[in-house]
Amino acid sequence: MAGVSDPSPIRLALVDDDPMVRAALRMMLGGDSGIEVVGEATNGEEALTLVPTSGAEVVLMDIRMPVRDGLSATELLLQRHPRLKIIVLTTFDTDDMVLSALRLGAAGFMLKDTPPARLVEAVRTVAAGQPMLSPSVTAQLIAAVSQPPTVESDRSRAARAALGSLTDREREVAVAVGRGLSNAEISAELFMSVPTVKTHVGRLFTKLEVDNRVQLAILVHDAAE
Repeated sequence: MAGVSDPSPIRLALVDDDPMVRAALRMMLGGDSGIEVVGEATNGEEALTLVPTSGAEVVLMDIRMPVRDGLSATELLLQRHPRLKIIVLTTFDTDDMVLSALRLGAAGFMLKDTPPARLVEAVRTVAAGQPMLSPSVTAQLIAAVSQPPTVESDRSRAARAALGSLTDREREVAVAVGRGLSNAEISAELFMSVPTVKTHVGRLFTKLEVDNRVQLAILVHDAAE
């Protein structure tokens, strides 16, 4: 339409120690008209300088790198730039850093062999403020929530105390979110309308001081440890 300008492309930074991986990501993502690759770093230490100077809004961050790994870099970057969105990349879907990265505030967790269209979708989704997980990572979260309790930790005690502040109905909704159910699925399982589910989920975000469903699922997981 005349007089309406296209939105600015999403400014993306790539952080990976493998030049072949960076080249592949640059080719897949830089070719999308809605994404601009504004910089690359070969390790987490370089990322600490690159990201703020490049003006990146979203970062694709390898999790295992020399000098400084992606987990440490993610933690520092989000402390310094809370509005930054970081998608952590890994080769293996059983990586034990999945929950650690999400607890630190990573907005997404994807496998490196994710199809190009899915990676583009992930960048667009997190840029819009929503978390994005690969199906295998979502399955890990759901499995973790379903595991029986183990030795209690400070984190699990805090999570249990937080869930203990909820009403019975709110706790049912929280556990359902932790199992990966959508609002429609929760509606059917708990016999309530979708708008009522949305209201409960919004109230849970406020009461538990979380920003999205992934953080809520992690809290439920911590309470089950």
